[in-house]
Amino acid sequence: MCGRFVSPSVAEAERNFTIDLLLAQWEPSYNLAPTDQAPVIRLRGEQHVCEPMRFGMIPFFARGVAPSFSTINATVEKLESNASWRSPWARRQRCLVLTNGFYEWHVLPDGKTRQPYFVKPADQETFALAGLWDLSKADDGTATHSFAIITLPASPLMAEIHNAKKREPAILVRADCEVWLNGTAEQAKAALRQYPDDLLTAYPVSTRVGSPKNNDEKLIDRTPSA
Repeated sequence: MCGRFVSPSVAEAERNFTIDLLLAQWEPSYNLAPTDQAPVIRLRGEQHVCEPMRFGMIPFFARGVAPSFSTINATVEKLESNASWRSPWARRQRCLVLTNGFYEWHVLPDGKTRQPYFVKPADQETFALAGLWDLSKADDGTATHSFAIITLPASPLMAEIHNAKKREPAILVRADCEVWLNGTAEQAKAALRQYPDDLLTAYPVSTRVGSPKNNDEKLIDRTPSA
């Protein structure tokens, strides 16, 4: 799964991705958590539109009310069957979730202590996770755009780190970003694959990451004991 990540600045997003229309500014975050607003890129016609959306999908049928179950991650195995994911998938409501890295937790041998790790591709400064987005309207007409990050079975490295659930977010290679946004269902599915372990950087970081109240650049520093 992926529940915390680092969001880039507007300048980093514009430097690394095609953005035809920027709908809103945002502040970068070193500890972006569920319900926070995070920058994504989606297609509107032929335009690449970049805007902040709520992390944690509110499905269109929920009438603007966040469900009681978690919708931050969409498993690749259930994109076409799960009630929350199948409509956005069928409507090609795919998005690029922009990030500079994400956190995963490793369960230590005592079975209780969890050590956070910071993970990112070594070959991309600012990169994209594959996401699905949806629009849900409340009874008063308020509209909420929100998204979920797609997850895959973990690679050997990621399974060692995320040893409780052995999942990883779908990191897109740069060449597949446009395919994910604009390709057929078959082409988009093919872009969802484990990132090569030899191209991933991962190291332990401070347990301060555990609280969303902590949000500073020191969160991505390697722990002194590592």
